[in-house]
Amino acid sequence: MEINLVTEAFKFMLLGMGVVFSFLVIMIFVLKAQAALLTKYFPEKKIEAIKRPPATASSNEAAKVAAIVAAVQHHKNLKG
Repeated sequence: MEINLVTEAFKFMLLGMGVVFSFLVIMIFVLKAQAALLTKYFPEKKIEAIKRPPATASSNEAAKVAAIVAAVQHHKNLKG
């Protein structure tokens, strides 16, 4: 039986940290394997983008102004 408690505490600390580190390493490999299996059997479907006409500068500016006005009004309503 060891009398030095600091040495015993250090051994328990190393054991605990080793167990946690081992668990995390194993978990990483399991998650990588799971991701590989899922992408193999359930590949991602490509989503086609909705085609819109290009935004003009005036509509973009109007949208920015509307967003700013709405934000200012909301801020004023919160203050009371």
